[in-house]
Amino acid sequence: MDIGMIGLERSGKSALFAALTKGHARAGSFASAEPNIGSVKVPDERLDKLCVIIPPKKVTYAEVRFLDFPGGFSVKGEGPAAAYLAALSQCDALAHVVRAFQDESVPHPSGGVDPERDIEAINLELAFADSAMLERRLEKLDIQSRSAKSGERGAFEREQQLIERLRAGLDREEPLRAQEISEDERRILSGYQLLTDRPLLIVVNVNESDASRAAEIEAQFADRWRARGVEVAAVCAKLEQELSELSDEEAEEFRRDLGVQESGLDRTMRLAHDALGLATFFTVGEPEGRAWTITAGSTALEAAGKIHSDIARGFIRAEVVGWQELLDSGSYAEARKRALLRTEGKQYIVQDGDVLHVLFNV
Repeated sequence: MDIGMIGLERSGKSALFAALTKGHARAGSFASAEPNIGSVKVPDERLDKLCVIIPPKKVTYAEVRFLDFPGGFSVKGEGPAAAYLAALSQCDALAHVVRAFQDESVPHPSGGVDPERDIEAINLELAFADSAMLERRLEKLDIQSRSAKSGERGAFEREQQLIERLRAGLDREEPLRAQEISEDERRILSGYQLLTDRPLLIVVNVNESDASRAAEIEAQFADRWRARGVEVAAVCAKLEQELSELSDEEAEEFRRDLGVQESGLDRTMRLAHDALGLATFFTVGEPEGRAWTITAGSTALEAAGKIHSDIARGFIRAEVVGWQELLDSGSYAEARKRALLRTEGKQYIVQDGDVLHVLFNV
């Protein structure tokens, strides 16, 4: 899963990217607008606990790729370049880093720090981009509809009505993710490059002195901005970048001294995962304990295909147990004895936290 990082100048976007990737990222090119790309492991204490009772040789966490694009949004009134917007549209979700920290040595390009204003500004830019794209599509549909045979015009008219409805919603400041769109309509839109339909993580970048209050600040912003497909995190990017250069033990001790209860990066990763509408299932045993990421609502057959296409092709059945049930049982054998390990077929909807063992024959 790819998450494109966006934000106004001097928001701390690059510092957060450096902290998330711990400096291990593929460098892009400013001249060609290629992003810096870094893969980040999603921490999961459920997998950690499972691998204690059933120790594997290897532990593999789910991963998310973060893409930090150069340039982009500006306060100068210039809209983002078309190539930049097209690149963002290929991402599965967006992470908007918004500045809430004060630093006289790094003046805000708008003259003063106002995170609410900046969130609204970026939301408006994304809505403008979508509205302009839909307008261009309408113009093409009008030409195609007029030259089409009478029996073919119905499809063009339905698409035109859909676009006009979506644009009206954007005019009311309703992003596409908040609008009701049927599965048939989503198929029509599948080739569109729309941004407000992408899940969004708003990352409020706070002062180091406010790091211990991150949960409180996050709750304040979440009251206004959390919505369907939108999550909110609060983190001090500068602090997390500094901590990323320390060992895990040193970083933990530093956080305790500051009164910070949880790694801001760990929470950011979990919320990014939530914003994407994902679910995690586990495979635990020899030789590997692993977290697998799937779209929420996926079937056991689709989960098997995530592991390997051969497993999906030869799917017989899946043995399933909840992670907490397996943890409480202490072993697969005990879970089976307690009748907690159940057999499910191809169409079983995998739940977040399920532990799967897929039986197959190829």
